[in-house]
Amino acid sequence: MDFGFGSADEEFRQEARDWLARHLVGGYAELAGRGGPGSEHEGAAERRAWERELGAGGWIGLGWDRAEEAYGNRTATLTQQVVWAEEYARAGAPGRVGHIGENLLAPTLIAHGDEAQQKRFLPGIARGEELWCQGYSEPGAGSDLAGLRTVAVRDGDDYRISGQKVWTSSARAADWCFVLARTDPGERRHRGLSFLLVPMDQPGRIEVRPIRQMSGTSEFHEVFFDGAVARGGHVVGGEGAGWRVAMGLLARERGVSTLVQQIGFAGELATVVGEAVAGGAVADPVLREQLIRQWAELRVMRWNALRTLGAEADDGAPSVAKLLWGGWHQRLGELAMRVRGAAAGLGPGDWSVRAPYELDAAQRMFLFTRADTIYGGSDEIQRNIIAERVLGLPRGER
Repeated sequence: MDFGFGSADEEFRQEARDWLARHLVGGYAELAGRGGPGSEHEGAAERRAWERELGAGGWIGLGWDRAEEAYGNRTATLTQQVVWAEEYARAGAPGRVGHIGENLLAPTLIAHGDEAQQKRFLPGIARGEELWCQGYSEPGAGSDLAGLRTVAVRDGDDYRISGQKVWTSSARAADWCFVLARTDPGERRHRGLSFLLVPMDQPGRIEVRPIRQMSGTSEFHEVFFDGAVARGGHVVGGEGAGWRVAMGLLARERGVSTLVQQIGFAGELATVVGEAVAGGAVADPVLREQLIRQWAELRVMRWNALRTLGAEADDGAPSVAKLLWGGWHQRLGELAMRVRGAAAGLGPGDWSVRAPYELDAAQRMFLFTRADTIYGGSDEIQRNIIAERVLGLPRGER
């Protein structure tokens, strides 16, 4: 697309900048100072309050295909959505905890949900009052989503769900979970699956266990369902349509959300370059070349995201984007440690036996990014998708 900012976009930019300046104060400003991957899961109560602040201002759901009077959100063009993302990053605003509901579930409900589902769930997301998590991956069926074993059995008008999900982001903070489960045990693979909306507040029926990572954070969780209830009216797209709905949701993990991610990447890269200059590491020609390559690759990712912005029927775009950013971010984490040299092994505090394990933003990024080429579909899975759906190569054995 022909991407550029017009006068209306610049007016929108000033509105966004003014709003952030007025509202990003006090505790919210302190919250924004906690950086690094995984930090968006710290200070849960304050971050929920910030989501409600954004919702009250109408800043949640800018890209939804619905009018403001329906759900309380502003409507914005693609370029204005990018403007908001740029201003949000420029202001150093807190990491979002409502993005799963806003950017994944809400567009899926608009595309595949019925009117009752839209009226029930979209306003709560737009107001920042209901947080969501994603129940896809399972032990033994992480990247191979069609091999899931979680089942949902009819119980009158409702469903009873039994099984386990893993690597579920923000499950402890979530009010709801959209769960992909098998509702027809006679079918195999992607057939017989349904997309269910499940309330998380079900003591004795849903158990959430945090997974502590080597970065010291626990934003991922195991979720166990033992007869958890999903109402019959909370099946998106109808029973048996889960695979179609789930694939439609995954296809939305590109476009503006990718550009938002890259704005954060640019800030991390700038910090690493600043450390390299301050510490004299740029005197090393090899390291200097690696820094330049990181900058150039980030520009390429931005151009690719702009190229696919708003594009339809491009089956390979999400996989290409995932391959690009996953490897790039992982290499940045490695480069951040290389810039520091031996000092990378020192913590910001005293790592004595009695002191808590503490990392700074760069160290956390290095450890966290080891997973970037695995979660959300491993690099191997993304290459298979490109090979089969784009290049038309024969499917591998499953």
